[in-house]
Amino acid sequence: MKLFGYFRSSAAYRVRIALNVKGIEAEHEYVHLAKGLHTMPDYLTVNPQGLVPALVDDGHVLVQSLAIIEYLDECHPTPPLLPSDPIERARVRALSQVVACEIHPINNLRVLNYLTGDFGRTGDERTRWYRHWIAEGFRGLEELLVHHPGTGRYCHGDTVTMADLCLVPQVFNARRFDCDLNAYPTLVAIADRLNEIPAFAAAAPERQPDAEG
Repeated sequence: MKLFGYFRSSAAYRVRIALNVKGIEAEHEYVHLAKGLHTMPDYLTVNPQGLVPALVDDGHVLVQSLAIIEYLDECHPTPPLLPSDPIERARVRALSQVVACEIHPINNLRVLNYLTGDFGRTGDERTRWYRHWIAEGFRGLEELLVHHPGTGRYCHGDTVTMADLCLVPQVFNARRFDCDLNAYPTLVAIADRLNEIPAFAAAAPERQPDAEG
């Protein structure tokens, strides 16, 4: 099994956590997004989207982090990252998608680069954009967590789920952009508790071999 990723990629971060939680050994290949290595022909033969992560398992190439995580969960069901109950499973998927489908895509590196490139926005304007969409997304996510009886020590109950794998990288990036997180005490507290788990800590960007000093 080989994972193509980049230390700062939120999506690759999610998959690293999943591998660690399940105790799955994988070879890591590093695709430096800031240097444009994801646009090179060799990588485009792996993932024509030119995005990370991509997981190669037994000759099969899997893309899109949530699809990869669910694949890992189905092939390596212990410990599970999705509840067995359909309603609870739907909630975990929904919380995951709030991050992966609503917050992350419009704050992705290629979007930010487009703002300062083709649209000629300044670095300060780029940061304002990032912080605005974090605030929009986290406001709703905080409410979904606070007002649901299913929320426990983590996003859903007291065991790690796919939603937690999505939350931690997004909080990491929000802090990297100095976003004000005071209005989201619940999700921040959950992320902080999760970061105390060795599987999460080992997946942190600064602990990856391709991390820049």
